Amino acid sequence: MNHQYYNVLGVMSGTSLDGIDIAHVTLVRKDRWSFQIHTTETFPYSAAMKQKLKDAIHGDNTSISSLNKEYTTYLAENINRFIKKNDITNLLAVCSHGHTIFHQPSKGLTLQIGNLPELASLINKRLICDFRVQDVALKGQGAPLVPIGDQLLFGDYDYCLNLGGFANLSFSDNDIRIAFDICPVNVVLNHYALKLGKEYDAGGAFAKAGTIQTSILKNLNRLEFYNLEAPKSLGLEWVNENIFEILDCITNNYDIIATFTEHVAIQISKQIKDNSSVLITGGGAFNSYLINRIKKLSSARIVIPDDKIVENKEALIFAFLGVLKLRNENNCLASVTGATQDHSSGRIYVP
Repeated sequence: MNHQYYNVLGVMSGTSLDGIDIAHVTLVRKDRWSFQIHTTETFPYSAAMKQKLKDAIHGDNTSISSLNKEYTTYLAENINRFIKKNDITNLLAVCSHGHTIFHQPSKGLTLQIGNLPELASLINKRLICDFRVQDVALKGQGAPLVPIGDQLLFGDYDYCLNLGGFANLSFSDNDIRIAFDICPVNVVLNHYALKLGKEYDAGGAFAKAGTIQTSILKNLNRLEFYNLEAPKSLGLEWVNENIFEILDCITNNYDIIATFTEHVAIQISKQIKDNSSVLITGGGAFNSYLINRIKKLSSARIVIPDDKIVENKEALIFAFLGVLKLRNENNCLASVTGATQDHSSGRIYVP
């Protein structure tokens, strides 16, 4: 495909279980890539669906297969609702990440549900999806996938930092794109905010009210993952096995959130060079306490763009990954994932 103008949807569901992010975007290729985000919406998960997604990691093949079909239908309903509500026409494609159930690249395993071919028929649109599987098959981490978009759409910044379920960083070093997961963020903070009756720690208010437990903070910072070289990525399995065991030694949930927020700020500040520019997106960009701690611990220039980009950058970039796939251009970088080669990842389905 040699179109230079692409009218597409990007669809994303993150590990923090906020909901399904859908962005209607146009991408234009002239001398360089440019984009426009038109309409966006996050469709929050119902309590029942959120619980099913949370519990799926413990399910067997039969229950996960059943959930995959149910989630595909659920995803289609929300995509169709978005298209109808916003009267969107002439879509070239819908580019969807699906929802990660497990991600164990060291074992050659990764599963994102909602990537069944039936989705194309349910939405009656060309579908590009399942972006991680091919990379894992090529001995890569299958993550992060966003850096190619960081490089081609947001290349004016020294670093692109996403604060979602996990913090991940992307930057160029001698014209080679480097990216990796730094540490968990909202997947942990939201877990403990729920214990205090809230979906998340708005503005970092819970962290600000708590007291940092120094000995626990040291234990967190000693975790072996932080000493590994990139490429490296994190999943819920790692959080369950490593983080909660340490944090649950603290009895006060405010102190847990304060301690873990400081841990996140420390790990992030270690990765960004002095006097660099850092574009921060993802839900964590609204956690003003966390952002201020990062600023205190580093001399980088922190840039938080408008809310549309903060909240929908991942959906935008998955739309871009889909477009690159349609153009048969590389959308997955070996320098980032550790795969044996750069490649054009994803599957294309038609109704």
